[in-house]
Amino acid sequence: MNIGTGSRHNNDLQYVTFNQDQSCFACATTTGFRIFKCEPLKERLKHDFANGGLGFIEMLFNSNYLAIVGGSERPLYPSNRVQIWEDLTKNVMLKLEFNYPVLGVRLRRDRIVVVMEKMIKVFTFTQNPTQLHIFETHSNPKGLCALCPNSDNALLAFPWNKPGTVQLIDLANADRNFINIGAHSSEIACMTLNNQGTRLATASEKGTLIRVFDTSNGELYIELRRGSNYATIHSINFSHQSTKLCVSSDRGTIHIFALDDPSLNQRSQLAMSSILASYFSSSWSFCRFSIPDYPTCICAFSSNDDYIHAVCADGYFYKFSYDLQGSFTREFSTSFLTLSENTDNNLASE
Repeated sequence: MNIGTGSRHNNDLQYVTFNQDQSCFACATTTGFRIFKCEPLKERLKHDFANGGLGFIEMLFNSNYLAIVGGSERPLYPSNRVQIWEDLTKNVMLKLEFNYPVLGVRLRRDRIVVVMEKMIKVFTFTQNPTQLHIFETHSNPKGLCALCPNSDNALLAFPWNKPGTVQLIDLANADRNFINIGAHSSEIACMTLNNQGTRLATASEKGTLIRVFDTSNGELYIELRRGSNYATIHSINFSHQSTKLCVSSDRGTIHIFALDDPSLNQRSQLAMSSILASYFSSSWSFCRFSIPDYPTCICAFSSNDDYIHAVCADGYFYKFSYDLQGSFTREFSTSFLTLSENTDNNLASE
C-alpha cells in the first residue's frame, strides 16, 4: 500500500505491505524500514539510514532478504534502482538499475520481478542476477503485479494490453503457457494470486466488484460485490486455504467473502425491476466492519484464518475475530509505530 509523502497522517510511513504468507508486515519510512510480526504483534527489526528514506519495500517470506527502493522527500537511492538488503550483514547484497522509475518489486526464492510503468522484467534471484524475461504492459502507474510464492507454481499476473485486461504467464514456460483475461471494463486497481496459484482476484478502479478467476483456464470462478458506490480497493487477500477472501478500501471498511460455499454470502432482499435484478443478486460479503476514523489500510487473514489483521496508514494495527453469521469483534488494536524493537530478534531467527 503506497502512502507517500503528503499523507494526512502525521507519521513517517511511505509504504506498507504483508509478506507472502501474511505472517509479517514491512514498512518503508522516510528514514529506513521496520518489520513487524503479526502473531503476536511485535517489532522484529528496525533500521534507519543516515542519508534518506525508502518509498518501497518487499519481504521474502521470513528470510533475511528485503527488496528496497528509494523514496520520500529525501530518497536514499534513485527511484530507478532496486537493492536487495541482507539483514545479517546489514548490507546491500545486489543492485539492479533501470532506465525508468521502479514502481514495484515482487520476490520469490528463485525470481526477482521488477515493475515499471509499461514494462516488467524478471531476473534470477542469484548473486549475479540474469535477466530472463521482459513483458510489455498496459500503462501501470500503480506498479500492479502478482507473483505466486509457491515453489511449484511460477505464475505471474499483470495488466495486459488495454484497460481491464490481465495476462497470466507461467514463468517456467513463458513463451507458450499464457492466458489473457478480460477482467473488467475499466482499469485494474488491485490484483492478487492465492498461495497455491490456482485463483486470481481482481478489482477495477470502480471498486464495486471483485472477480475471482480460475488460473488454469482464465474462466470466471465467482463474482463478488463490495458495494454499489465507487471505492478505491487497497488490498485483496485470500485465506490460507483459499476458502475466503478479504478486501479493504478507502471507504474504511473490510469485507469478508466465502469462496468455497458462496451460499454463506449475503444477497440483497430489495424488490426491484428485472433490469436491476442481476445487479442486486450479486454475492455480497457475509461479514463487514469498519476501521475507526476510516484510515487507508490493508488486511489479511491470520495463520488459522480465524482473524483479520489490518495495518493502517495512521500507524495502527487491528485484530478482528469474525464468524460465518457475520458477527465480528475487535480483539486488539494499538499503534505499532510506538512499539520498540526486540533487539534479540532478527529476520534470521525464524
